[in-house]
Amino acid sequence: MTHLRQGSGGQGRGQGSGAPGPLRQGSGGQGTAVGRIGETFARLRAQQTPGLVTYVTAGDPDLPQTEGILRALDRAGADVLEVGVPFSDPLADGPVIQRATERALASGTTLTGVLDLIARVRADIRAPIVIFSYANPILRIGAQRFADIAGNAGVDGVLVLDLPIEEAGDFRAMLAERGIDTILLLSPTTSDERLRKAAALGSGFLYAISRLGVTGARDALATGAEEMVRRIRAVSDLPVALGFGISKPEHVREVGRWADAAVVGSALVNVIAEAAALGRESRGEGDSNDLNSRVEEYVRWLKS
Repeated sequence: MTHLRQGSGGQGRGQGSGAPGPLRQGSGGQGTAVGRIGETFARLRAQQTPGLVTYVTAGDPDLPQTEGILRALDRAGADVLEVGVPFSDPLADGPVIQRATERALASGTTLTGVLDLIARVRADIRAPIVIFSYANPILRIGAQRFADIAGNAGVDGVLVLDLPIEEAGDFRAMLAERGIDTILLLSPTTSDERLRKAAALGSGFLYAISRLGVTGARDALATGAEEMVRRIRAVSDLPVALGFGISKPEHVREVGRWADAAVVGSALVNVIAEAAALGRESRGEGDSNDLNSRVEEYVRWLKS
């Protein structure tokens, strides 16, 4: 079991990165969202258009190129940027993201390095930024120190993949004090009771996975995806983002019929991997520009 509580971790009792940054009020558990995430989903609902949440693994191919990728995603109109922290035992991830994680770790990427990266790009990026991590990297530096640094860096939300809903209360309070939303993950096997707990504890938006198993692009959406969203809507008015298997514009449009946003992960990570490999083969100048252009082109296509 994870224990992301106040003062957890050997280094978690200090102030971490110094004086706290400006407090941004996070989104309430009943959908009273006023931070960047809340403003984004309010805009999408007003426009009656499906949002696009993009996932990338920080440090793949390396952190400097991740910086360019995040800027490219924002230029292309991604509505929320999920930044994955590489972890050595990514149990829920399929082969595409597992390989990206291996490349990121090989390039020396750490959680503190990812937070430093976000601090550098935050002022230039319109979209909300969500940290996507397993609990272990956070516990390694201490939950409170993580929250301090994340708040100062301008992180808008945090999703801890292996944090049980029953143990999320203390961590949510810690993040909320710093104006950071706690994004909770829901699956088709989540009971109605746990859905209600997630609705009460979660903020920003709820992340629903459309199928069981590991991540990966699919040709078609899971048959139970619409029912999954319907169950969540019955207990919460928080925005719902649906992921696992999104890879085409028609997927985004279909998800937008029931949910507020679609989440693209493995398909985008694969685009990055292929473009980076081509850049290495060419060994020419401007390879990062080619990578960024390919990412931007793919996201614009998904939103078309």
